[in-house]
Amino acid sequence: MDKHQIIIVDDHVLFSQALKGLIDNFEEFYIQAVLGNGKELMAWFKENTDHPAVILMDINMPIMDGIEATKWLSDNHPKVKVLALSMDDHETTIISMLRAGAKGYLLKDIHPKILRQGINEVIDKGVYYTEEVTNTILHTYQPDDGSSGVMLKPRELEFLKLACTDKTYKEIASDMCLSPKTIDGYRETLFSKLEVRNRIGLVLYGIKTKLVVL
Repeated sequence: MDKHQIIIVDDHVLFSQALKGLIDNFEEFYIQAVLGNGKELMAWFKENTDHPAVILMDINMPIMDGIEATKWLSDNHPKVKVLALSMDDHETTIISMLRAGAKGYLLKDIHPKILRQGINEVIDKGVYYTEEVTNTILHTYQPDDGSSGVMLKPRELEFLKLACTDKTYKEIASDMCLSPKTIDGYRETLFSKLEVRNRIGLVLYGIKTKLVVL
């Protein structure tokens, strides 16, 4: 069986080596390289033409972090899929990685079975998000033709697009010339209308329905 090639990008040596050992035990994968940051990843791509199927990307790294590295990959090697693997569960970080082009986001404390499933689904289906990260399921949004099935008012749509950026709610209020309390109202209204429970759900809804282009 041909093995899918994987690259690990993580500055924590003990973790990355342990991760390599774990993935090497999965019969469908092969670790091509273990790198310490985005700059090392860029250098690797300049020297190698046999590219991986998936890159497991840490977020917080020196020299070039995971967000910058993912943006570079999206611009230069869009066929290579990035699966974020981080301890950072802040919604702004997750949104930033989604906007940079990551196809999935996993936390480092997951079970090995979830890691294996996540890599396979990113390869086979193009995306993978755990409920622990998103509290929503991407494929529940229908239909797939880009229509949302929910009527949004112009200001609600404006709020949704801004919520899909890395701006804080306070900054969104300033951009929309509204009070933070009014913005809270828009947020809760969209949570109810779109049947999501957090800001990540808004982002995934926007992506799925093509109301938001990242």
